[in-house]
Amino acid sequence: MTHTFDMVVLGGGIGGYTAAIRAAQLGKNVAIVEQDKLGGTCLHRGCIPSKALLRSAEVFALMKDSDRFGVGAEAVTLDFSKVASRKDAVVEQLYSGLQFLMKKHKITVFQGKGRLIGPSIFSPRSGTVSVDQGEDEILTLVPEKVVIATGSRPRSLPGLETDGMTILNSDEALRLEKLPASAVIIGGGVIGVEWASLLSDFGVQVTVVEFAPRLLPSEDEDVSRELERLLKKRGVSVRTGTKVLTESVRKHEGGVTLNVEYREEQAELSAEIALVCVGRQANVEGIGLENTDVKVEGGFVRVNDSMQTAELHIYAVGDCIGGLQLAHAAAHEGLTAAEHAWGLQPHKVEPHRVPRCVYSRPETASIGWTEREAKERGRDVKVSKVHFRALGKAIVLGETDGFIKVVADKETNDLLGVHMIGPHVTDYISEAALAQLLDATPWEIGQTIHPHPTLSELLGEAMLAVDGRSINM
Repeated sequence: MTHTFDMVVLGGGIGGYTAAIRAAQLGKNVAIVEQDKLGGTCLHRGCIPSKALLRSAEVFALMKDSDRFGVGAEAVTLDFSKVASRKDAVVEQLYSGLQFLMKKHKITVFQGKGRLIGPSIFSPRSGTVSVDQGEDEILTLVPEKVVIATGSRPRSLPGLETDGMTILNSDEALRLEKLPASAVIIGGGVIGVEWASLLSDFGVQVTVVEFAPRLLPSEDEDVSRELERLLKKRGVSVRTGTKVLTESVRKHEGGVTLNVEYREEQAELSAEIALVCVGRQANVEGIGLENTDVKVEGGFVRVNDSMQTAELHIYAVGDCIGGLQLAHAAAHEGLTAAEHAWGLQPHKVEPHRVPRCVYSRPETASIGWTEREAKERGRDVKVSKVHFRALGKAIVLGETDGFIKVVADKETNDLLGVHMIGPHVTDYISEAALAQLLDATPWEIGQTIHPHPTLSELLGEAMLAVDGRSINM
C-alpha cells in the first residue's frame, strides 16, 4: 500500500515529533514512522525516567537530613519498587500526552521499521520510505520532504559487553528492579555523573572511573573540580585519569571485578554491578542511507546549519547528527528543519548557544565557552565567580555549595560563557541563554531586577561582579 505525504519523519523522538508538529502547524500532511514508542530515548530511556529517579533520590537524601530543618523523620526507609513504579507512571503520563498531540495535529503514526529507498517507480529521487510492519506487511510512504530522526543508543566498550544484570548500560540500569549494594560507573560524563549522584543518594557504594583528567571534561574546569569535591564529600570514590583494563573484567557470583590503571599503577575494583556510561552512538545502520547520497562522517549524519543533508530534501536532526546530543537541542533542530523545509527562515542552530545541564546533586548548567575555550580563541577575558554560600535563599534552603562563574570579553564586553554549579541551577540557565541570544552584556543582565530572595539573584550578582560592581557579594 502506498501513501503520499508532504513530510515523513523517520523516528518519533523529541527531534522527530517536534519537526512533525511544526510542519503540521504549517498546514502540511505529516507522518511519523516509529519502530518502538513515540517519545524516543528522552521519554522512555533517558531524560524523563532518569530525572524521576533523581527526584526520588533527592527526596530520600533530604528526608535523611531533615533534622537540621527541625523536622523529625526517624527511620526513613526506601521502597525501590515504588520508586520504579513512580518513574514508570511519570513516563506513561507524558506518553499519553504525546499521543494526544499526534491526534490534535492530525499526524499519522506508522508503527514499524522505516527504511529509505532510492529512486523508483514511486519517486524519481531517493527518500521514499518503506515501512516494515511485520508479518510480510510493507507500506510505502512517498514524501516531498524527509526528516531523519533515528536517535542514538548507549555506546559499548569491547570487553565490557553488557548483559543487563552484572554489566549494564544506562538503558538497562533504568530497568533495575532492586538497588545493588555497590556499583562501578565507567565514564564520568553527564550520564555517569547523574547515575553516581542518584545511586549514592540511594545508599549505594559508588566508584566513578573516568579516562579524562576530570569529570565532565567538556565543562569549565572550575565546575568539574567543585563537582568532584562535592561527590567525594558524599562518599563517592572518583578516579579520574584512569583507564579500565577491559581484558581484566571478570564476572562472578558476587558481581564483577576489573582492574584499572592510573599512571602505570594498577588497582582492582569490585562491585555488584558495573555501569558503562561512555557516550552514545547514532542509529544510522539499517535505515537505507546507502540508497541515498546522504553522508555519514564519524558515525553521524552530516548536515548543514539548516539541518539539510547532502540531499537537500532530506533533513536530519537529533542524536543521529552528533554534536551535543541533548533533547532540547534536538527539539530546536526539529523546528529548524521543518521551518526551513517549507520556506521560512528559522533561527540557525548554534551549538555554543545551547544550554548544557547535569541533573546531579548539586546540579550543573552552562552555556557558551569555558574560560579555557575563550582564551584558546584569542579572547582577552574577564571572569567573575560568586558563591551560593553568601546568598540568602541558598542559606534558607540549606544548599550553599557551588557558584556561578561568568566569562566575558574585556574589550567588547560580550558575554562569552556562564557556568553554574549549585542548587537548581538548571531552572535559571535560560536567562543566560536569552542574554546570549539578544547579545546582552553582563552589565545589562546585572541591571535586570531579580526578585528577592531567589536563587537567580546570584546570576545578577555574578554579572555585576565581572566589572567589580556586585553589591551583596
